[in-house]
Amino acid sequence: MTVPTEMQPTLDAIERFDRSDCLAEWRRMFGAEPPPYLSVSFMRRVLLWKRQCDLDGDVSSNTWRTLERIADGRRVASHPKPGTELIREWNGRTYRVRVTEHGFEMEGARYRSLSAVAKRITGAHWSGPRFFGLA
Repeated sequence: MTVPTEMQPTLDAIERFDRSDCLAEWRRMFGAEPPPYLSVSFMRRVLLWKRQCDLDGDVSSNTWRTLERIADGRRVASHPKPGTELIREWNGRTYRVRVTEHGFEMEGARYRSLSAVAKRITGAHWSGPRFFGLA
């Protein structure tokens, strides 16, 4: 059952809910009983978050998948956006790598992967994301 937005409690009202109000609103918002032993403070925070999602839109499905991976303890790939500058010190020298639309640039040279950049710096095969602290 969807309750019209204008009939849902305001954020200010949720902040003043007592335990019975929280339980009733939880059942209405989620269509299920809340887990046992939740504090009123925690239920208020979850209800506020859910209400904000209802008002402003929920997080993207991609963000949900990433959060689920993190919660399961799985690795999450990090892809820096173009324009990002990665800085790494190696053997007393500082290297600056700029992320571009098609790869990476360092000292005027272009590279297709961070691993290629790491190999250029160290002379050995490295995981580029690990070398730059992204993994």
